[in-house]
Amino acid sequence: MKAFLIDVTKCVGCHACQIGCKDEHCDNDWAPYAAPQPEVGQFWLKVNQYERGGNSHVRVAYIPTLCNHCENAPCMKAAKNGAVYRREDGLVLIDPVKAKGQKKIVEACPYHVVYWNEELQIPQKCTGCAHLLDGNHPISVPRCVDNCHVDVITFGEEADLDLEGTEVLHPEWGTKPRVFYKGLPKKFIAGTVYDPVAEEVVIGAAVTVSGEAGTYAAVTNDWGDFTVDGLPEADWTVTIEKDGKQTSFSVSTKEKDQGLPDIALA
Repeated sequence: MKAFLIDVTKCVGCHACQIGCKDEHCDNDWAPYAAPQPEVGQFWLKVNQYERGGNSHVRVAYIPTLCNHCENAPCMKAAKNGAVYRREDGLVLIDPVKAKGQKKIVEACPYHVVYWNEELQIPQKCTGCAHLLDGNHPISVPRCVDNCHVDVITFGEEADLDLEGTEVLHPEWGTKPRVFYKGLPKKFIAGTVYDPVAEEVVIGAAVTVSGEAGTYAAVTNDWGDFTVDGLPEADWTVTIEKDGKQTSFSVSTKEKDQGLPDIALA
């Protein structure tokens, strides 16, 4: 069974995969796999950008997203007359003829990666470039894979992919996606510690982040900065100590990453 593997840690946000997808499918009719993709309004593969943190501690995460070709695909259940089907290799496709007028196929996708073509009155999405896989083409992988110059996206037999430590998007939905991710960002707490009397940053301060979800530790670097990464979504108490000085405060990663304002160690 075919699957995608996306290593988020390698993605630089160049959008080459997204551009390659548009180039392959806009104004190109790959019947019976798909009708042409509109030039605007649809991204069968989209690089989503997330700004995280705040103040002087900001990160940007890039996460390529596409149809998950789910084993338990909600779009298949919503479709009539076999308009959405799964191939023997695991790719889930929408028949552009049978699916005409079936907008419920779009509404059924919890990942919002199925689009409605208003002009053709059909739902559309990633096909895994099935036309390239089945035809006698020099490119025998999806265009997003071929266009990626930093090896973020891999496609192949699931058994041949290194899936150790990978995750899928929203496993709690029970859709059993066939797009696997490495390095999906976890929550972080970061800050800069300074001495308001000496008017200098504090180097080597011990930072402890503790709560019901566990205890994590860090040490401020030569710029007084610390980052505690890979945190669960939870409430925390942050304690900072050095040379008998201590400060403590509460912070939460339930809603967002925490890039804190400068912290005085008095």
